[in-house]
Amino acid sequence: MYLKSLELSGFKSFAKKSTLHFTSRITGIVGPNGSGKSNTAEAFRFVLGEQSIKSLRGKRGEDMIWNGGGEAGSGRANRANAKLVFDNTHKLFPTIDFDEVTIERVVHRDNSNEYLLNGSQVRLKDIIELLAGAHIGATGHHIISQGEADRILSASIRERREMIEDALGLKMYQWKKLESIRKLERTEQNMKEVESLRREITPHLRFLKKQVEKVEKAEELRRELIALYKEYFREEEYFIRIEKERIAREIAGPRKELAELELALEKAKTILTDSKNKDTKSDSIIALEEKLARTRIEKDTIMRELGRLEGEMHANARVIEKEKEKQKRDEFKTVYVKDLEEVVQSIESLRSIEDARTLFTEVLSTLKGFIARHRSATDSALIAEAEQEIASLSRNRNELEAKLKGISDTESAVTKEYNDLKGAIEKEKDTNREAEKDVFRIIARQNEVRTIVAKLTQESGICMHIEAEFKREAGEAGMMAGRDAVTYEKISDAHHSDRVAQEERHRKIERNKIRLEDSGAAGGSEVLKEYKETEERDAFLARELLDLEKAKTELLTLVTELDARIDFEFKNGILKINTEFQKYFNLMFGGGRAELVVVKETKRRKKSDVEDLGDLISDPNEDASEESGPEGLDVNVNLPRKKVKGLMMLSGGERALTSIALLFAISQVNPPPFIILDETDAALDEANSKKYGDMIENLSKHSQLILITHNRETMSRAGVLYGVTMGGDGASRLLSIAFEEAVAVAK
Repeated sequence: MYLKSLELSGFKSFAKKSTLHFTSRITGIVGPNGSGKSNTAEAFRFVLGEQSIKSLRGKRGEDMIWNGGGEAGSGRANRANAKLVFDNTHKLFPTIDFDEVTIERVVHRDNSNEYLLNGSQVRLKDIIELLAGAHIGATGHHIISQGEADRILSASIRERREMIEDALGLKMYQWKKLESIRKLERTEQNMKEVESLRREITPHLRFLKKQVEKVEKAEELRRELIALYKEYFREEEYFIRIEKERIAREIAGPRKELAELELALEKAKTILTDSKNKDTKSDSIIALEEKLARTRIEKDTIMRELGRLEGEMHANARVIEKEKEKQKRDEFKTVYVKDLEEVVQSIESLRSIEDARTLFTEVLSTLKGFIARHRSATDSALIAEAEQEIASLSRNRNELEAKLKGISDTESAVTKEYNDLKGAIEKEKDTNREAEKDVFRIIARQNEVRTIVAKLTQESGICMHIEAEFKREAGEAGMMAGRDAVTYEKISDAHHSDRVAQEERHRKIERNKIRLEDSGAAGGSEVLKEYKETEERDAFLARELLDLEKAKTELLTLVTELDARIDFEFKNGILKINTEFQKYFNLMFGGGRAELVVVKETKRRKKSDVEDLGDLISDPNEDASEESGPEGLDVNVNLPRKKVKGLMMLSGGERALTSIALLFAISQVNPPPFIILDETDAALDEANSKKYGDMIENLSKHSQLILITHNRETMSRAGVLYGVTMGGDGASRLLSIAFEEAVAVAK
């Protein structure tokens, strides 16, 4: 026996705690009409999760709660609860590792419900799943009330099939199938959402891929540029270093000699100034020396300025070269408003052409011509500005060169005068003349040395300008190509510096810089990061889609397998039920035949009024065809000695006997742990009651029976009999008689 007890408290007419112990295979519950005995059957439905309050003879959840008695009765309760206790030693509920399982349901006045399993609150779903595994349900075939005994016969073929499937224990498979279908629908919905997300991502991913390709191309250009920069800076640094060392080395001697010559000249001038034999020639020598000194200072200044101008002109020439490289690309072409106005005027002059095709051709030709003219142009504001700067510097250089020529002419004239005076003095042999000769000699050497120093100073100015350009280039390289571009190993050994090759490197650098700028790969790290994240997201969605497709295939396979399992178990169960049904039917009627038959529901369909002309003129009420619906179950009966072959022709008693025979047959095929029969024997006469009692005893070998009855024959088959009475307060009370114990005592 699996069912141990039912405990009621505040449930309907059971105001106080009442317990029914099921210690016998057959337990009877008797009592007068209105005593509340049928409330026990409803208590079973209630605790097993019945959600239809109407089937429990109520309108609201609070109708299940004791509402109080008369003036002397107890007050109304605030809650109703019913508790079923099962023996689980034989693992009726295999998922629960306890020898006793308690299922309890509580309803409150606010219509809220609680479900408890062994005292712990659980969900209704948990209770239903647990009971389904043991072939128990709130509205199953094992709880049959007086009004529902005939329901299996009066139901539609589809409803009847559902009842049989429930009785055969297929509800669990159908629940799994329903869950699988729901999962399948969710899976398909998820697949649509994932596919939609991938469709949204794909264009952006393609765009990012193109950007990444640009970034990768730009990175390749950057690496090439870094390599060029390293080689260029290595060579340039070496050239500047060696050039500065050379100039410093070559200018040191002449500067020292100039200082010595200056001291010697001062000494010779002092001798001339202090000489007692000083004459006009000595004064001329001093005047010539001062004039030459001024000329030299002015010449040195002009030479330095010329060196600066040469450096600036060189820098501007580089700017022009760089800009012309840019101008070779169409996107850097400059178009002036004046030129556009001319194009507009040319197009406006075509308005007289009436033919649209000719007009379009002329307009297109005008625009193509405009583009062709400007594609070959290399004009730009920056080039023009640099060329103007070079022209200005060139004019300044020409002016300085003219001034230098004038100074050089002056220097030549002074030098000629100096040579003439020198020749005159050479003829004189006194001490004073020797000093004068020294002055001339020193001045001549000073001129030579100063020319060397001036040349080296000019070269130093150019070198300083090259060094300034080198530093500027290094700063620009660091910003454009990164720190790696300015990290290079210096040349330590003797090395030939090829300036032509270096200029070619610089041109390559300028071209690569322009290409890198044109690549439009700014923010490359962010693009790569976004592309990687988007690609990973797309890959994740692709994997998820594959998983969903796999899950869909598995679910479809599971649904197919469940359909096959349900169909097999159902048809196999029908064969077993029909065997038992025939046996019980023979027992009830002494012969005849009864069986369940699988049929398809048919629907009559009328001709449509939108078919062809022949249908339009036909009878609109004429049935056109039949449609086959889902499979169901029909009941075929053939009573002995009567020409009764359909359920509609059975009397009330015959229907009751047929329904009982079918219900008992169903119970025999897949016996539930317990069966509750609520006055299903009410319509039976004495002879049939005995047959009913025999069937009950046979049925009790497989399931516990709880019988709510008025029938004495049925009562006599019970091992324990509970009597339900109702006092003046309207509350139900229990009295029990254990016949099995009484018989044992009597013996």
